[in-house]
Amino acid sequence: MTTTADGSMRLSADEPRRRLRAEIERLHDEATRQRALAHRRAEFWNKAHIALGFPAALLAGIAGAAGLATADARVPAALIALASAGFAAGAGFLRSDARRIANKRARGAWADLEGKAGLKLAHEQLTPEDLRELLDARQIALAAYDGEGSLPGGAPLAPG
Repeated sequence: MTTTADGSMRLSADEPRRRLRAEIERLHDEATRQRALAHRRAEFWNKAHIALGFPAALLAGIAGAAGLATADARVPAALIALASAGFAAGAGFLRSDARRIANKRARGAWADLEGKAGLKLAHEQLTPEDLRELLDARQIALAAYDGEGSLPGGAPLAPG
């Protein structure tokens, strides 16, 4: 931008191109950060799913075996079954499996945006259409947390 003699601001000839490139660089950086964050979240929810689901299954098996073994073991078996139910309820309440899948979907969508932005930045000339395409990909990445979706071009966002 330049200031004219009368004090008004005027855009230089390359200002729109510079702003366009800066916005695409910002989208690339955001996609890089969000992809890494979605990856960490997917790992966390995977661990939470295992940490709650495995003890629930194990305790349920132990409670069943103990309850059938002898009449004296029915009270401890009931307590173990109660603990198992608590783990299962916690796993159901937190929906860690669904959160893990959503974060994996989002990770894929952010990686798609990151790759597209990187390719666009490799070009000398950028157009507003390039930015529009990347903003559409960003909307898809944001929506990937909510449910099933697809990448631009119709490719499904893989849940696994």
